Amino acid sequence: MSVPPPAGIRSRIVSLLPTRADLDQIRRHPRRDLLAGLTVAVVALPLALGFGVSSGLGAEAGLATAVVAGALAAVFGGSHLQVSGPTGAMTVVLVPIVADHGPGGVLTVGLMAGVILVGLALLRAGGSMRYVPAPVVEGFTLGIACVIGLQQVPNALGVPGAEGERVLVVAWRAGQEFLRAPNWTALALALAVAGVMLLGARWKPTVPFSVLAVIAATAVTQAAGLDGARPIGDLPPGLPAPSLSFVDTGALGSLLAPALAVAALAALESLLSASVADGMTVGQRHDPDRELFGQGLANIAAPLFGGVPATGAIARTAVNVRTGATSRLASLTHAAVLAVIVFAAAPLVSRIPLAALAGVLLATAVRMVEVGSLRAMTRATRSDALILVLTAAATLVLDLVQAVIIGLGVAAVLALGAVARQARLAPLPLDRGDHTEEEHELLAEHIVAYRIDGPLFFAAAHRFLLELAELADVRVVVLRMSHVSVVDATGALVLKDAVTKLRRRGILVLASGVRPAHRRALASVGVLELLRHEGREYVTTPEAIAAARAHLERDGVLRATGHRAAAPRAEHR
Repeated sequence: MSVPPPAGIRSRIVSLLPTRADLDQIRRHPRRDLLAGLTVAVVALPLALGFGVSSGLGAEAGLATAVVAGALAAVFGGSHLQVSGPTGAMTVVLVPIVADHGPGGVLTVGLMAGVILVGLALLRAGGSMRYVPAPVVEGFTLGIACVIGLQQVPNALGVPGAEGERVLVVAWRAGQEFLRAPNWTALALALAVAGVMLLGARWKPTVPFSVLAVIAATAVTQAAGLDGARPIGDLPPGLPAPSLSFVDTGALGSLLAPALAVAALAALESLLSASVADGMTVGQRHDPDRELFGQGLANIAAPLFGGVPATGAIARTAVNVRTGATSRLASLTHAAVLAVIVFAAAPLVSRIPLAALAGVLLATAVRMVEVGSLRAMTRATRSDALILVLTAAATLVLDLVQAVIIGLGVAAVLALGAVARQARLAPLPLDRGDHTEEEHELLAEHIVAYRIDGPLFFAAAHRFLLELAELADVRVVVLRMSHVSVVDATGALVLKDAVTKLRRRGILVLASGVRPAHRRALASVGVLELLRHEGREYVTTPEAIAAARAHLERDGVLRATGHRAAAPRAEHR
């Protein structure tokens, strides 16, 4: 991640704006894009309503987000096929914010997160997504699916949910309340809608069963006059006028941490969704920095109209791709259709039972879990399985950002351990075929030549020190450094410690093949001077061995053992 110079800020912003190529692509297949956008809008309507209700700000907030953020992200985002709006993952983060800071706090957090995302785009941070390991993503997705499902338990059972508490506690208390006073109407509606969606998707994947199921549940509820199915409630006939009245400047400091969490989640989910869209098509590649820029603008604008923070939505994006979308026109159409619904059909939408929306989200949570992918990931390696399980558990028990941090931390530790295990000390003959005679000759001369393989850094350095300190009956050690891949400050300090201890025992340590890239780290702690004999540095191993023999001959060691300095053999670095 590099920071552009001040003079380049303007050109950087220009590079993130829409181009003529975007307009040209829209003109290629407008009919296909219009049809795809209409289909996505039908699928997105119950999701937008459901996630708005789950966030704690109401169904109107979900619709406002889908319309405003969906349109802006479509125009300014980095993917031609991405569909943005409220998502279940974001809802999980917003619920405790609503409990702690109220609806105004959520809107302020969304605004701040949008500014952060724009800053990340200017700093070229979009490419960082490729460093998130697949087990972290899979565990994250599994955990989100579980949280979304548990969030719907109160509405599915027809009992009020406790806001701001852990979803496990909320679901448990909702179950207890249901057992005391069962609401079979709500439970039947939720299970029926979820069942129709799941079975219908297997039978006819192209049919929007979510909308059909919600319409049917609403019609049955109205016709039968069922009292146990609470409706969404009154919705405003249109979007509110943009306003910043929700901003409380005194609370900005306390809202910074939640804003960072929302921005991190928006970036992660949006870039992941865009990558999924790329994988489902041929020739489509998103611009990650521009995607962050578009999501940032979308999240700046959505709170002004009462919307919750938005991200790229994987499920809606997948529907968009499968129905033949080719350009941004499809995402724009999806937002426009939802806007028409907001203005024209608000009275009808307000009658939808909350239990029916809970059924939609329960089915969505089930469909988020890719059993085949999870099975393959857990069978790959034990490390991958551990990372996946820990990330999923942390998502369920803690929060999403902490879960990703834990997953990345565990993945980094395991990766460092694997890399550190590659570092080893290899006696000279191990890389030259059958040279046992040469090895015996050197040992008889009290000389040992070791090749250091792999990284010499903090995760491997201390084991290296222990191995080197075990040398006995040796007068000279030659360290072959040409196969060292990495040296950091810790590795250099441990090497210095090892050399110092060997010298205190009367053992001379020489080095050969020190790479130019490693000189700075070695010189900074003084180890390079310790490895130079009589001011000389040895480029090849034979030169270092010859110097070792000359040193021993001067000290009378070789004469005492009956050996003479031999000419160097074939060159080793």
